[in-house]
Amino acid sequence: MTQDESKRKAAEAALPYIKDVSILGVGTGSTVNHFIDCLADFNLTKDIQGAVSSSIATTERLKKIGIPVMELSESGNLDVYVDGADEVNPLKQLIKGGGGALTREKIIAGASKQFVCIVDESKVVKVLGSFPLPIEVIPMARSYVAREVVKLGGQPVWRENYITDNGCEIIDVHNMEIAEPLALERLINNLAGVVSVGIFGLRPADVVLIAKESGVETM
Repeated sequence: MTQDESKRKAAEAALPYIKDVSILGVGTGSTVNHFIDCLADFNLTKDIQGAVSSSIATTERLKKIGIPVMELSESGNLDVYVDGADEVNPLKQLIKGGGGALTREKIIAGASKQFVCIVDESKVVKVLGSFPLPIEVIPMARSYVAREVVKLGGQPVWRENYITDNGCEIIDVHNMEIAEPLALERLINNLAGVVSVGIFGLRPADVVLIAKESGVETM
């Protein structure tokens, strides 16, 4: 099974979690794109009154299949949020933000009763940090935050020529083993100029659906 096929399997496994959900939170990324395709392929769009989207790209994709997109301020708290991850550990803590939507993803996850994370097995790790940790920063703060991250043992790399949907920039931190996700999330979030860090530890996933050769495993 190819990685793309695995992503599709994980996406299909999320469909039972959205039964009777009229307004849905939807994340960003290649696995989520498969999930959105599933909504159309299984004729589920008629059951969904609207969605809260974590990115412009996801918004366009949802509208294309006929699902209205609304602001979180309109919808209020959500029952279910479906999104992927760049890494997930055994505690269902995540690294997210490879697609650049980490801040909006974190907001929607925080406003949702259940966070369903869909991944292929390549995303499962024992300790977070092999995938570069994204940090969204106000442009003025980029160099300052990068220097502070060096003090923490990371190697920051500016994601050149990339602007988030919020008009900010991203630093990707390499070679940082994240043994204590909660502590590091709080520490980086407290740096002046940081909009959001891509550690989802304070708000981890509630359910992780992992596509493997043998089938989809639920964590």
